Amino acid sequence: MTVDPFAALQSATRSHRRSHGCEAYTHEDGPALTRLAAASGALQILELGTALGYTACSLAHSNPKAQIDTIEGDPDHARLARTEIAAVGLSHRITVHQGDFAAVLRGLAGGYDLVFFDGYAPSLEILDLLTAVLRPGGTLVCANVGLAQLAEFHRLMTVLDDNTIWTKVGSIERGGTLIRVKLGKVRVDG
Repeated sequence: MTVDPFAALQSATRSHRRSHGCEAYTHEDGPALTRLAAASGALQILELGTALGYTACSLAHSNPKAQIDTIEGDPDHARLARTEIAAVGLSHRITVHQGDFAAVLRGLAGGYDLVFFDGYAPSLEILDLLTAVLRPGGTLVCANVGLAQLAEFHRLMTVLDDNTIWTKVGSIERGGTLIRVKLGKVRVDG
């Protein structure tokens, strides 16, 4: 069993959700995200759905050179995430953007090696924006697709299973989080 260096932050997120009565759910398997990001060689990482920063820290832990942009819609959660991220010494590598996912995404440069979606089920618009900011050969890690209404779920899966856009890699979190690799020319580091 892998030791989770951010287990206390995951636990704090769960406690916060219970006491605050909010939607700050935490991903269940940070070590799997860390391994996935490390295996992909991701250095530029984007996360949607920061909550208190657990998965941003897990992603940053994958490589000491990794830079993470994370987007959180709730201003209180963004503030708490900045505090928690600073407490574990990762604020120099993790930037918390507060705002609407689509609005913030439109202002980012793109070229991400790995994108992790961990908000409520993504919309088709968000999925399109994520595809646009992910470099060819980059990895999309998409949680919560199963939370979408049935018709929207089928539309999302049609896009995520499109073999002209993606290579299916598998899933983590007991099948709840899908992994895809964007087709296209893969970056070769020299």
